Amino acid sequence: MTETADVSRREAWLIAARPHTLPAAAAPVAVGTGLAVHAEVLAVLPALAAFVGAALIQVGTNFANDYYDAVQGADTEDREGFTRVTAGGLIEPERVKQATYATFALAVLVGVYLVYVGGLPILVIGLLSVASGFAYTGGPYPLGYHGLGDLFVFLFFGVIAVTGTFYVQAAAVLADPLATAIPTGTLPLAAVVASLPVAAISTNIIVVNNVRDKDEDETTGKRTLAVRFGYRFSRLEYAGLLGLAYVTPVWFYLEGYSPAVFLPLLTLPLAASVTQTIFERTDGDALNPALTRTGQLLAAYSGLFAVGLAL
Repeated sequence: MTETADVSRREAWLIAARPHTLPAAAAPVAVGTGLAVHAEVLAVLPALAAFVGAALIQVGTNFANDYYDAVQGADTEDREGFTRVTAGGLIEPERVKQATYATFALAVLVGVYLVYVGGLPILVIGLLSVASGFAYTGGPYPLGYHGLGDLFVFLFFGVIAVTGTFYVQAAAVLADPLATAIPTGTLPLAAVVASLPVAAISTNIIVVNNVRDKDEDETTGKRTLAVRFGYRFSRLEYAGLLGLAYVTPVWFYLEGYSPAVFLPLLTLPLAASVTQTIFERTDGDALNPALTRTGQLLAAYSGLFAVGLAL
């Protein structure tokens, strides 16, 4: 496990929040907003609220993951990943648990405004997102412990996050507040397709994490896809998801969007470099940086894709 000596309380909370994962919150908002600009339904305040809500759910999920992995014995001394504050004794378990509830409560508070704008559909999505954040490593059937973590991230930090970001902006422009159904024009097919690269690369963050932790997860009973199907499967999953991300702009180009939708291709060298590491290494010394670089790939791809959609 990473060295935990001489870590201040403030640094410990920063470690628990895992700021390197925040691209997973910002990326869908950027892409959903880029598409909103193209569709002429940009609404700045709903977009900002969507980002704050997504960031809070991301941080809350990180706190929950830190806490539940420790109390359920999934984090051991053999861990090769980044420092965990609960298992490492840096913050008392009860304080981390309280921070989890407080962060999700703030997300719900932000969600009140989004529900006003987007109505019942946003209420349902928000409640499911918070519940899933807890269920990722907590509850009677932790998703991440049963090979469902990848699907959770693909759906909630990809498909739902991008389409939800577009939806609240379109609803603010095209519909009355507190809608009880999905208003016309607020959930086009383009929003779903645009979500696929974000979903794919966000999921790859989990893939890298699970490849790195495979041996430890096997001993602690955490049945991730890497544990269930092995390194080869996870490596092919990583490459396949990247393939999905890089083929998606073709759909938009064929639908009449500007050639600027191919801007994400500028990130291919980074994608190739990280993929090579995933295919060749399993140790934390290589995969911890690969995890960070996958987050950077998500941020770079999404920023360029958002610009390409907007133009």
